[in-house]
Amino acid sequence: MNRHGVKIRPRYGETDQMGIIYHGNYFLWYEVSRTTFLKEQGLSYRSMEEMGVLLPVIEVSCQYRKSALYDDDLEVFSSIDHLTPTRLSFVYEIVRDGEETIATGKTHHVYLDPEKKRPMNLKRHFPEIYELLKNLKAAKEV
Repeated sequence: MNRHGVKIRPRYGETDQMGIIYHGNYFLWYEVSRTTFLKEQGLSYRSMEEMGVLLPVIEVSCQYRKSALYDDDLEVFSSIDHLTPTRLSFVYEIVRDGEETIATGKTHHVYLDPEKKRPMNLKRHFPEIYELLKNLKAAKEV
C-alpha cells in the first residue's frame, strides 16, 4: 500500500481557548502530508508549477473523531484516492500515538493551467506526470 506519513507535534499556539487544536490546522497538516508525499515520489509542487501545472484544492472535508491536543504525537497519512485526467483526490488519516485514528479526511483538486486559469487535461498535456500519479494510485490499491 502506498501511503505517506508525516510526523506532527502540535504547538501550543495551534490550540484554541479549550486547549484543543484549532480545527483549521488539520487542513494545513493535510497539505504538509500531501506535498511531502508527492515530493518523495519525485514530483514536488514547485516542479509542477514550474512545468505549468497548478493543483488547487476545490473541496476539503474532515471527520473529527477525537480532539488533537498540544504536544500530541501525531502522524498524518496521505494517499491518492481518485484520479482522472482533470482531477485528483487524496485521503488522509491522522493517528495519535501510532494507533488511535483521531480524524480522517479528503481533498479534491483540479489541474489548472496557470496562464489561462482554466482546468486542463493532465493526461494530454503532461502524460509523464499523469502516469506517475496513476502508478502511485495503483500502488495504494495493492
